[in-house]
Amino acid sequence: MDHFVPSRRHFMGLLGVTAAAAFAPLRATDLQLPFDNGKRRLVEGVEGKGQMILQRTRAPLLETPFEVYDQGLITPVDRFYVRWHTASAPRQIDTPAFRVHVHGHVERELSLTLADISSLPAREITAVSQCAGNSRGFSDPRVPGAQWGNGAMGNAVWRGVSLRQVLDRAGVKAGAVAIRFRGLDAMPPQFGKSLAVDVARNDDVLLATHMNGQPLPWVHGFPLRLVVPGWFATYWVKTLSDIEVLDTEDDNYWMAKAYRIPTTPDGSTTPGAPAGATTPISTMPPRSFVTNLHDGDRLRAHSTQVIRGIAFSGKGAIARVEWSADGHAWHRCQLDSEGGKYGFRRWHAQMPVGAAGQQRLLVRATDAGGNVQPPTAGWNPGGFMRNVVESLNLVVA
Repeated sequence: MDHFVPSRRHFMGLLGVTAAAAFAPLRATDLQLPFDNGKRRLVEGVEGKGQMILQRTRAPLLETPFEVYDQGLITPVDRFYVRWHTASAPRQIDTPAFRVHVHGHVERELSLTLADISSLPAREITAVSQCAGNSRGFSDPRVPGAQWGNGAMGNAVWRGVSLRQVLDRAGVKAGAVAIRFRGLDAMPPQFGKSLAVDVARNDDVLLATHMNGQPLPWVHGFPLRLVVPGWFATYWVKTLSDIEVLDTEDDNYWMAKAYRIPTTPDGSTTPGAPAGATTPISTMPPRSFVTNLHDGDRLRAHSTQVIRGIAFSGKGAIARVEWSADGHAWHRCQLDSEGGKYGFRRWHAQMPVGAAGQQRLLVRATDAGGNVQPPTAGWNPGGFMRNVVESLNLVVA
């Protein structure tokens, strides 16, 4: 679903809106994620959210329960994971006074209101947002950081304007190297991420105001956030208020020190190995999941079981999804209609069930660039970029 939207009304609805939020009294039950120290609270009562897995309250970290991904291609806003880096996430925004400052290595500096942004042609893109540390809880050996299960991801329809239009209005000077983005969460070290100029000027990189047809909630970056389809969500800066064009590489903490992976083909290294060269994390490798079955589910012997799930990749559209019972013989799945090259791709297949006992189910995805999920998990000190072939152990009776 990648198309231009001619109307300006969706922007004008933002003007005069105040983003405010509070945590209501929580209703919670215990939940065990499938790794050591995986006990979490399944909570209800967080403002604007349905039932979510509570990872942390300050700064808010909420994980999507995995069954949500079997309920539709688009992840509902009220079940979409939440990830902030600092406890200074702004919960109240004076939208008439809000400005986006564009400065640095440009022909002219800009101070844009939401009305200014609304004067530009709008665009909608369906894209997966995935935390770089999604599935970190499965790292072996374990690593520090938020111990996510597989639910730090979601697929939404994002609406906004192409960043390129704003950069063109400012006039990027020759010699520009990178574009740095900062939001209103100002606790030091102030969060900021940068993109190379050629990446930032891709028409699909958005200054987004809407998510699934509604204005961004505060927990998702109201009133404006960067959307970088195909890239890990660390680059999707929320409450975006500052765009700086740089004529040198970005040396801020969040680029020079944080969110970096080993400079190896798969971003992994051997646990305990001496630290080597690193590079900033960027695009998402392919992943696929079964969504209608869970580890330990019981199947009827000598039957046929429908399996279905989702797949996505930031390196190219999904070209193939396969399932296997042994990791050697792979069988093609049927791909459903595509919801955009950056979004979830749904798939399904008919799996023969054998005799009573145990049956293993593995799934893997391949994208249009030939990137395929590996059979074993890579490891790095940040617990980033996990994309191993997922497997389920099923009981046949």
